[in-house]
Amino acid sequence: MIREAQIERRTNETNIKLAFGIDGEGKSELETGVPFLSHMLDLFAKHGHFDLTVDADGDVEVDGHHTTEDIGICLGQALTKALGDKKGIKRYGNAFVPMDEALAQVVVDLSNRPHLEFRADIPAPMIGDFDTELVHEFLWKLAIEAKMNLHVIVHYGRNSHHIVEAIFKALGRALDEATTIDPRVKGIPSTKGML
Repeated sequence: MIREAQIERRTNETNIKLAFGIDGEGKSELETGVPFLSHMLDLFAKHGHFDLTVDADGDVEVDGHHTTEDIGICLGQALTKALGDKKGIKRYGNAFVPMDEALAQVVVDLSNRPHLEFRADIPAPMIGDFDTELVHEFLWKLAIEAKMNLHVIVHYGRNSHHIVEAIFKALGRALDEATTIDPRVKGIPSTKGML
């Protein structure tokens, strides 16, 4: 079973083509127009062992909001499509990632129950020209479209770049665990018989 998907999204604000492979090699080709987001998505793919291609043309002359939000939407949709019926997956993932003085934890449940719990204090309002509010915006849209419980907890940290980097690395590692096929899991990983 090949677990990959392609998503295209065109609005008056963005035009995005995204390809996502769960069982990849951690390779990414990223043209987002938002350099810091590209850096974070590269880390996400590398640490999740996912293959990710993003070609985005957005209204970045306004700011990075619409592009960041819509890439989150597309990535969530691609994850849902690539997972298919979710038979045999571990479903849950948990990862702690330190980045110098910062420690982030991401916990996911691929439950078809979208929810974001975001407990992170990012001290700086901007990292370069990237608005740090967009970290929440991206993760919220990802959680909704991937239909997953996504809990992000930053236990401590001072440097905003380190904090966000730890979050994206932990996100990749937690999703890698949750999407892993476990030969012990027969069918849908739920006592309900469905997710």
